[in-house]
Order: sequence, then C-alpha cells, then structure tokens
Amino acid sequence: MGEQKRKVDSKTEFIFGKKNYKFLFIGLACIVIGFVLMSGGGSDDPNVFDESIYSWRRIRLAPTLVLIGFGIQVYAILLNPNKDSKK
Repeated sequence: MGEQKRKVDSKTEFIFGKKNYKFLFIGLACIVIGFVLMSGGGSDDPNVFDESIYSWRRIRLAPTLVLIGFGIQVYAILLNPNKDSKK
C-alpha cells in the first residue's frame, strides 16, 4: 500500500517551463550560428597566407553572437517559470 501512495503522490514536474525551453533553443541557435560564421577561411596550401581569416565576420560578428547566445542561455536558466505575469 505504501508504494501505491508514493506513486500517486509523486507527480512529475518539470524544472523548466515552456518559456524557459523557448529561450534555451534561441540561445543554442545563436551559439551555433556564431560558430558556423567563425568557421572556414583556411588555405589549402600552407605556404600561401589567406587574409580572409581577419574578416569582420570572423573577428567581430561571430564571437559577439556566441556571447549573446551564452547570455540568453543564462537568462533562460534563471527565468522563473512559476512567476505570475498577471498581478
């Protein structure tokens, strides 16, 4: 009988709400886009230097997107899903 009571009392509750997961996926998408923008720019021949590794996209835009993505992830984790928006 104790087992049945425990099964009835233990209701599955998720730690994060729908809003948290939405922000988690948005942050993950920003991080992935940032790393994709950072990739490439290498040269097939090691004796030839390719200036495209110093492009604005790889030096400024991509790391900024990755940092913004990590910031969104922190916000999504700290967001309280049980907080009432109507007061």
